[in-house]
Amino acid sequence: MSDSSPKNPLWRGEAPLVLASKSAARRALLEAARLPFEALSVEVDERALEAEAVAGGAGPSEVAAALARAKALAGSAHHPDRLVIGADQTLALGDQAFHKPADLAAVRAQIARLAGRTHALHSAIVVARDGKVLFETVESAYLAMRPLDDAALDAYLAAAGEAVRSSVGGYQLEGLGIHLFERVEGDHSVILGLPLLPLLAFLRRLGVLL
Repeated sequence: MSDSSPKNPLWRGEAPLVLASKSAARRALLEAARLPFEALSVEVDERALEAEAVAGGAGPSEVAAALARAKALAGSAHHPDRLVIGADQTLALGDQAFHKPADLAAVRAQIARLAGRTHALHSAIVVARDGKVLFETVESAYLAMRPLDDAALDAYLAAAGEAVRSSVGGYQLEGLGIHLFERVEGDHSVILGLPLLPLLAFLRRLGVLL
């Protein structure tokens, strides 16, 4: 997809950005900032890359960076001369990493594990061009989930439905998931999986954004 209307008077790039992600939340962030972009889906073996990174001693934030890097470079291989954005996000409760739940039962078990505790979301963003990484950062947010009893869990899952499986935490903070929390520390774009402020700063340094 491409978002070029209405145009952003701050944009100075010759071609739209390429977003190597199918995430609706990431697309929405770029659209809200009126950055022209095209979205594509890239194929990377995330679990194999994660296993390799963890075997090498990587923590959750470093895993997010490795996955974002792989996506940016994969997209760059198919779009020469273009700025390609790769992004990924990991959720960690202490040293324990979580993945996107496979079904609603897994979502329920995961939220029950997070309830009453503070977990971290590590969001990585990488920009590549012609097979080279130009920019990379990982930003973190910390979310304190309120204690939840069975009735609250059941009511939330019944109302939220299958959509909760699309996020690594089993919740969508921008929607009904906000009811699960008592405190959030971190930038909204970091929570949604695309650290926007560091990206904008990099684009300005590169000269494609005023």
